[in-house]
Amino acid sequence: LRSFGRGVFDARTHGMFIGADEAVWCVDDGTHSITKWSQDGELLLTLGGDPAPIWSGAPFNRPTHAAVSPTSGDLYITDGYGNSNVHRYTADGEHVLSWGGPGIDAGLFIRPHNVAVDEEERVYVADREAHRVQVFDSEGNFLEMWNNIHRPDGMVLGPDGNIYIGELNGMGGMEGCPGLGHRVSILSRGGDLLARFGDEEEGEGPGQFIAPHGVAVDSRGDIYVGEVSFSIVGRTLDPPRELKSFTKLRRL
Repeated sequence: LRSFGRGVFDARTHGMFIGADEAVWCVDDGTHSITKWSQDGELLLTLGGDPAPIWSGAPFNRPTHAAVSPTSGDLYITDGYGNSNVHRYTADGEHVLSWGGPGIDAGLFIRPHNVAVDEEERVYVADREAHRVQVFDSEGNFLEMWNNIHRPDGMVLGPDGNIYIGELNGMGGMEGCPGLGHRVSILSRGGDLLARFGDEEEGEGPGQFIAPHGVAVDSRGDIYVGEVSFSIVGRTLDPPRELKSFTKLRRL
């Protein structure tokens, strides 16, 4: 095992993915920055660093995730905890455009939490607190909206071309309520629900989730689900305790 980035990251490193060139991208909402690293741990690019004024729409205030277009190589960033925007950058780190803003109407966001981009440059944004995924073209023009998704948190475009979404549990005042999230959904790129798994009750048992926050899919179709179980539930217990936070599901 190797490690890198000591002294660069905050305790709020929030998103990470590996690009087609095997570069490692990290999104840190504590340092308001996006960094690109080689596999050997060499820092290749830094975007941001100083926080933009909250809700200003300027990059960045607590960015949440990012994705690289497989076609253009452009970088798309969801700026979701202190802003409600998506930002597009070239592969060299030049700002191209931003869109969004706080709101419930199409094209606006309530905590954009994750993003994926397909080869047609369609941009999928997990609009978490609006319980939906919005789809845009590369210029930020609204195309469509998928509803009936509870607090979409983790999201990734799988090798089969489908969208895998981790749905976070609960919401304000309804913690522990059955049927609210704690599941993983698979949708086609047209927004059709293909599969959904997770128990109605949150938990640590087989087939159960507590707080899915990150999702990944490998070349075999196996699914990996990372949960923020301690942050959401474990720390509220008496006494506080660690809970299941990682699951691998093997495709049969």
